[in-house]
Amino acid sequence: MRAVVLLSGGLDSYTAAAIAKAQRFTLFALTVLYGQRHVREVEAARAVARALGVERHLEVEVDLRAIGGSSLTSDTAVPRDRDLEAGDIPSTYVPARNTIFLSLALGWAEVVGARDIVIGVNALDYSGYPDCRPEFIAAFERLAELATKAGVEGARFRVHTPLLTLGKADIIRRGLDLNLDYGLTHSCYDPSPSGQPCGACDSCVLRAKGFREAGVPDPVLLG
Repeated sequence: MRAVVLLSGGLDSYTAAAIAKAQRFTLFALTVLYGQRHVREVEAARAVARALGVERHLEVEVDLRAIGGSSLTSDTAVPRDRDLEAGDIPSTYVPARNTIFLSLALGWAEVVGARDIVIGVNALDYSGYPDCRPEFIAAFERLAELATKAGVEGARFRVHTPLLTLGKADIIRRGLDLNLDYGLTHSCYDPSPSGQPCGACDSCVLRAKGFREAGVPDPVLLG
């Protein structure tokens, strides 16, 4: 079985990919260089892909800075120490990002003969992004049937979201059960020039909360 996995270099995508590998999928990893300010995550994606032993790691450039609308693709300040219970969608939301990423994954899946796509979205410990919800994933699976030659010919694409209903601590525990080295990953939205995490953006806060609740130290901070 072949699967295209969206690999960002973050904790979630690494864990989702490892779960797929444990299910005996042959992994085709796709990393998108979209003009993100935290481009350090691409280096992490390369390290994670090597650790996973993927069949192929494809990097695609789709520069979303021209579209803008996000603090991750502009010079707008990344929010720090934000109230994660506020319910608003933060400026780190990148318009239509997961729709674009899944579309690229779908295209490559059709080419390599895969009918499975893996994405590490999470609808529990996340920042309220609308494209991380189960109804979005279900809608994209329906779109895949309508939008592809393979779908018209009867193939059924499935988007796997193994982390969708897990808290960050449970995700970390699952990864540790799979012997993952989270020291390879990068999560911070606004790292220093040397790549050190800021410790205060949503992603850093959620990561810290996960390791704290899992009762293990974050290897990135130990390094």
